[in-house]
Amino acid sequence: MIRRYLQLLLKLTKFRIAILSTISASSGYIAGTSDLTIAIWAPTLGTLLLAMGALALNEYQERDIDALMPRTAGRPIPAGQISPRTALLIASALIMLGADVLLIFCGLLPCGLGLLTVFWYNGVYTYLKRWTAFAVVPGSVVGALPPMIGWSSADRLLSEPAIFAIAFFFFIWQIPHFWLLLHRLGSQYEQAQLRSLTQVFSDAQMRRVTFVWISATAVSCLLLPMYGATSFFVTSLGLLFSALWLIWRSMQLLRNSADASTFRSTFMSINAFAVLVILLMTADQIVRMN
Repeated sequence: MIRRYLQLLLKLTKFRIAILSTISASSGYIAGTSDLTIAIWAPTLGTLLLAMGALALNEYQERDIDALMPRTAGRPIPAGQISPRTALLIASALIMLGADVLLIFCGLLPCGLGLLTVFWYNGVYTYLKRWTAFAVVPGSVVGALPPMIGWSSADRLLSEPAIFAIAFFFFIWQIPHFWLLLHRLGSQYEQAQLRSLTQVFSDAQMRRVTFVWISATAVSCLLLPMYGATSFFVTSLGLLFSALWLIWRSMQLLRNSADASTFRSTFMSINAFAVLVILLMTADQIVRMN
């Protein structure tokens, strides 16, 4: 019974997606600290709880839309596994708990950034999706804020250039990441009366636009050494080769023979690229500490 409820909770809070925000917050903390200690638990846990709460709240907000799309019809609320009221209570509790952790153990600024992230995701992006096919562009601010939570939790100033480079990378990465996913789901978005780029661009245009944004994402990682987020030559070399690899992998989108499998493989590549950048940035900071 406990296992079933736990699985339901993880499904409601989209735990795997919440982990991505948590990792970026931890990366921001590691990049900002000169002495990595067990204190990293506070921004990590606080961000995780906020992310889980925001994602659960999003499921509550979009329960009518989720019921219309095959990909989301099996989610807990439209599938009848949990009532909307219970989901709202769980989401509210997680958000309050996450904010408390950040406020008590990290400070007012990290807590404020965390709540701003929730507001932007649930109060801005969630509703923009109903009005514009380009909602992901302002919506990607949500990806830029978690590393700032970690950075400020390490008592670093948000005015420092390094955190802007880190935040910008996470911001711009989310845009082509979402558009690659959207290529497979465009028809479902239209079925649910959501705005989709597949309504704006032809398939060929969609591939070219996505490639341009992927290339911009690849180049954005080179801002990390330029603005002091990393410091070692080996790290810079690793970032350069990672960027070139992503652009090379994404060039398949420009072929006329590109199909759904091409988008899937490119989607996996851009995810792997983000992991590589995070690992390189983290390793650089750990070596710097020693």
